[in-house]
Amino acid sequence: MRRDARENRERILAEAEAVFGTQGAAGSTEEVARRAGVGIATVFRHFPTKEKLIEAALLRHFDQLIQRAGALATDTDPATAFRTLVRTMIETGATKLTLASTLTGGQHVPGNAAAASDRLKAVVSDILRGAQDADAIRPSITVEEVYLLIRGLAQASATMQTRPETLDRAIDVVLAGLSQTAG
Repeated sequence: MRRDARENRERILAEAEAVFGTQGAAGSTEEVARRAGVGIATVFRHFPTKEKLIEAALLRHFDQLIQRAGALATDTDPATAFRTLVRTMIETGATKLTLASTLTGGQHVPGNAAAASDRLKAVVSDILRGAQDADAIRPSITVEEVYLLIRGLAQASATMQTRPETLDRAIDVVLAGLSQTAG
């Protein structure tokens, strides 16, 4: 793919994540094209259907989280890596949930997205174990419990008006509850 085509594709995906991640099914490919600075034909040349565009935006979302998690996994401070990853997943979770529900209508996520989700969960699990080994997170906490908490706050912020400072404080409460000192 030519460099300009790759750049167009990346802009289209970034805008698709923003448009469909906030507007859900009400979002339009025309809005994505306008915001990406390309014609609608360019969008459909890369993604023949709205569903393919949303799926690609969801996959991009997972890929970015996996890359972020991978970078955090090499952090010398496992506690900071864990806290940063959980915060990032909660803050971006509303977008992911909206993309997934728009794509699937509440049904099962397509195979590529499910595989990406599994890869992310494996990295989150590794980072959790690192934080537990560093005595920063209670050893009894499981990755499933962490995911439930992430999803709960992400779902709440996706479905109700939440001020950023309120979400930030709620994340602090969750992280404090997971910490070794929360006992």
